[in-house]
Amino acid sequence: MKGIAVVGSILVDKINKIDKYPSAGELTKITSVEKCVGGLVPNVGIDLKTIDNNLRVLAVGKVSKDDDGNFVVNKMKNAYLDTSLITYSNRLSTSFTSVMSESKGERTFFTYAGASSEFGYDDIDFNALDVKMLHLGYFLLLDKIDNGDGIKILKKAKSLGIKTSIDLVSENSDRYNLILPCLEYVDNLIINEIEASKLTGISNEDDLESMCKALINLGVKERVIIHKKEKSAICSKNGFKTLPSIDIDKALIKGKTGAGDAFCAGSLYAIYNEFEDSKLLDFASRCAVMNLTSANSIDGMKSKEEIYDFTKNFNYFK
Repeated sequence: MKGIAVVGSILVDKINKIDKYPSAGELTKITSVEKCVGGLVPNVGIDLKTIDNNLRVLAVGKVSKDDDGNFVVNKMKNAYLDTSLITYSNRLSTSFTSVMSESKGERTFFTYAGASSEFGYDDIDFNALDVKMLHLGYFLLLDKIDNGDGIKILKKAKSLGIKTSIDLVSENSDRYNLILPCLEYVDNLIINEIEASKLTGISNEDDLESMCKALINLGVKERVIIHKKEKSAICSKNGFKTLPSIDIDKALIKGKTGAGDAFCAGSLYAIYNEFEDSKLLDFASRCAVMNLTSANSIDGMKSKEEIYDFTKNFNYFK
């Protein structure tokens, strides 16, 4: 088995540029519209393939045979992802998020759950899932995944000898308990400090060590990786380590959409290639930096060699 399957959310981001968000009853003019891929599968999948074009990346999720579905699947095909396991909804349109982006930088989001909300265990052809690793996300955004299918997918993958990993979306709710039973079937957990705090009940989001160790005790088998703006942390059989993030000149920052997915892609690539823990955190942080150089979620990513070259003179956060 070889390669990584990225499984879960597929959607389209529709970015509408406006001068100012209107009050209720007011009208504002949209000055431009941009369509981009979004969701875990295209974001992480295309990032992985860009980092290493020789890596097999299998995209698994659900769209509709509409214009948005054709757009996002073609984007993945053009990036040389294997899209043979994408399934299609006959009932719902492709998931999308409409983004109202003000000139001063503030953004407002409206999301449509769409076909991704239907995606679940029965949509996966496990006989064709001949990969080394499977990454499933986003929990707390996919209805069937959150309500039992997530744990079924992870359990099945483990039974096939596939290494598993997951990530989440951040929400202010008490639904994080839905994820706890899944951790027994998770080899690698890749989340931010907000999600780690919600999962563990540890209110101090700076206490990365306590949160990492608590998540290992809750069932995660190999690694817990937590990322925040200034630093990241990992807990594995080699102990706990933390590393400052790579700092970037603010003049180079074009956007932050997909930075967490870029960090996740870097982590997955490092796990796949058996990087030592500190090197894993360093590489994932460099991948996140690359994402910041583009306004959308994927165009900032480069090959592994280009990533190291671009960031070679950057410093860590102090």
